[in-house]
Amino acid sequence: MDRENEGIFGKLVVAIGVAMSLVHIYLLGFNPITPWILYNIHLAFGIVLVFLLYPATKRSPMGRPSVLDIAMALLAVAAAVYFSVEMEELIYRIGVAPTAWDLFFSAALVIMVLEITRRTSGPILPTFAALFLLYARYGGCLPGILGHRGYDWSRIVSYVTGLDAIFSVSLGASAQFVFLLLLFSAFLHATGAGKFFIDFATGVAGDKRGGPAKIAVLASALFGTISGNSVANVVSTGVFTIPMMKRIGYKPAFAGAVEAVASTGGQIMPPIMGSAAFIMAQLIGVSYLKIATSALIPAVLYFLSVIFMVDLEAGKYGLKGVPKDELPSVRHVLRTQGYLVTPVLVLIFVLVVLRASVIRAALWAIASVIVVTAFKRETRMGLARIISALYDGAKGSVGIISSCACAGIVIGVLSLTGAGLKFAQVVLALSHGNLLPALVLSAVASLVLGMGLPTTASYLICAAVAAPALIELGVSPLAAHMFIFYYACISAITPPVALAAYAGAGLAKANPMRVGVTAVRLGLVAYIVPFMFVYGPPLLAQGGLGNIMWAAVTAIIGVWALAMGIEGWMGDRAIGSIARALLIVAALTLIKPGLATDIIGLGLFAIILVVSRVSGALRRRRQTLVNIPPSE
Repeated sequence: MDRENEGIFGKLVVAIGVAMSLVHIYLLGFNPITPWILYNIHLAFGIVLVFLLYPATKRSPMGRPSVLDIAMALLAVAAAVYFSVEMEELIYRIGVAPTAWDLFFSAALVIMVLEITRRTSGPILPTFAALFLLYARYGGCLPGILGHRGYDWSRIVSYVTGLDAIFSVSLGASAQFVFLLLLFSAFLHATGAGKFFIDFATGVAGDKRGGPAKIAVLASALFGTISGNSVANVVSTGVFTIPMMKRIGYKPAFAGAVEAVASTGGQIMPPIMGSAAFIMAQLIGVSYLKIATSALIPAVLYFLSVIFMVDLEAGKYGLKGVPKDELPSVRHVLRTQGYLVTPVLVLIFVLVVLRASVIRAALWAIASVIVVTAFKRETRMGLARIISALYDGAKGSVGIISSCACAGIVIGVLSLTGAGLKFAQVVLALSHGNLLPALVLSAVASLVLGMGLPTTASYLICAAVAAPALIELGVSPLAAHMFIFYYACISAITPPVALAAYAGAGLAKANPMRVGVTAVRLGLVAYIVPFMFVYGPPLLAQGGLGNIMWAAVTAIIGVWALAMGIEGWMGDRAIGSIARALLIVAALTLIKPGLATDIIGLGLFAIILVVSRVSGALRRRRQTLVNIPPSE
């Protein structure tokens, strides 16, 4: 929980946040500087804000930062100045021949990164990073493949503050791309765009069968375009959708699970997605547009699957929608609030049509927010609103900054010790060079490593240890990293540590573990599709347009079949276990691209539909005959 600074400290924190945003806009948009200096400025701002905003413990003062917090903030500034001034020589000394001052500021920076991550994201990730530091120091005592020659503390501490660790690609993406998009999100939030998304989704889906659950799915998909954080999505939309779902008859655990699954999907929904997607683009050396295009079909399959399941659940229990007179008019919402989506369209236009950089697109999108909202008094962004948005954007970035820096410590240790390559060798050995077992092992490792971690940190660590093995087995870098990215995302709904599911359980007042198990069932397609796009590149929009369209259509039919098989409901009646099993088989063959598997899947699906219709017609006829009164 962040503190509410009072008096001069409150004004100081706002001033620092506003300065952080303005400095990033200036350095990224108008006066680019050496990346090393940019990363140091970025991290220093993040550290200062965390120490001023987040208390160390519950007993810490809540109205002002402590003396230690102020001292650590000043030390962060001193470290940034030192590393920037010593840049030209320091890059040759890091991890090789550090001086005493190098070690002092490096050790201080490592300690500060661990502490700010603990304050913003909880103890799991910094504990994980600390264990890796101990592994770097004492790994020479370990037998077998995980052992290494061991390193002294001076080399370890110096190395992890270099370009292969804390100041690596992850923090670079945070400084260059993610920060501006978070700032854009803050400006968009200031206009009330979040309310527009909820009102629009409510008007479109509220009166349908199981309407509130469909509102949750649609609103979270839309909200994901300006958030990309599963827990934030749950909290933002769940306070509205979960009570509505419970009101029409959905069980609390189901309602919490729907919101958790839908909100988690916000991280894989283009055009913005989560911050990890921008880091992925940097790691594999492709444009972000390529990442977003490749993610589109899997994201559509994900949300359609959830919609199908909540619809079938509603049919199974006879759940209706919300009366239309209690819902906002879609036409009215579009007429009065529709202009608020213009900045998102500007972002897409600059990225897709003009093919400009993400930095340029984000800056244009931020400017468009100010311009578009100027035409209505209630949304006009005066100086006070602009300052608030600049501060909120900076404040919202500190969790990403700390996660990226802390994950960088882990990545640095993996690089220093060679443990990442050793993990790849273990995967290859256990899978005997076969792709399917390697995918299963990588998926399990990604889920385990991702439990309790922010998605960005989870993806970075998993990509470092799991992706190399998949690439060595012939998987394309895009497919391998997208595979890891998916499992990093859905770790948020995977028990026993499922952050998004727990957030949904809190709002729904339901058992967290039951919500997590239900969320896995609802989000099952997310556990399946990554395997399918590894074997079938058309699902990642790779290949000819005809193949891509065919793969998308058959996969949509497949997720429909999967939903019916899991829910055990088709049309207006329950289906037996044999039909459910056959539907799941049909779903798997349809989701996997390929003519042979598609023919098998379509054939099975058609047979089940025909048999269901015939048996339904016979049942209704028997019922009619039973109800005919006897003749006179």
